Amino acid sequence: MSSADEILDIVDEQDRVVGQSKRGEAYAKGLRHRCVFIEARDAQGRLFVHRRTPTKLVFPSRYDMFVGGVVGAGESYEDAALREAEEELGVSGLPKPSYLFKFLYDDGAGQTWWSAVYEVRCELPVSPQVEEVAWHDFLSEAELERRLAEWAWVPDGLAAYERLRAYRAAAG
Repeated sequence: MSSADEILDIVDEQDRVVGQSKRGEAYAKGLRHRCVFIEARDAQGRLFVHRRTPTKLVFPSRYDMFVGGVVGAGESYEDAALREAEEELGVSGLPKPSYLFKFLYDDGAGQTWWSAVYEVRCELPVSPQVEEVAWHDFLSEAELERRLAEWAWVPDGLAAYERLRAYRAAAG
């Protein structure tokens, strides 16, 4: 089954399930669905950063500081976070990602999804999926900050990153 045929729960403004749709149709029609964003750090605390492949349905060839993806129909955010992190990092046996917060992403142009943000420590050697990840590395916070203005980033990842910085600043 192609990723466009994956069945997603369609949700309302309060994140309540109101229907189901194929992923490709949800994207084409701007139907609100669910996604997970997982910040993965290595043993030294560096962030996993990657460039998406040019074949991705959404934001092809853009950089991202999160691993993650859509939540399948009937799947919990928590289960999707672990599944997506292990799939994209190419590992098994990751600790359960820690939930941080949730927000409604809306680009104002018809793309909107509920987004749950998690963090996980990945001390295993990574082997990202070649169909998902064109390039990857673990970057320090300072290196990531330098690259923010230089690279083309996925807009939803940038929105999640800004919210994550504010969340951490508020937590002290």
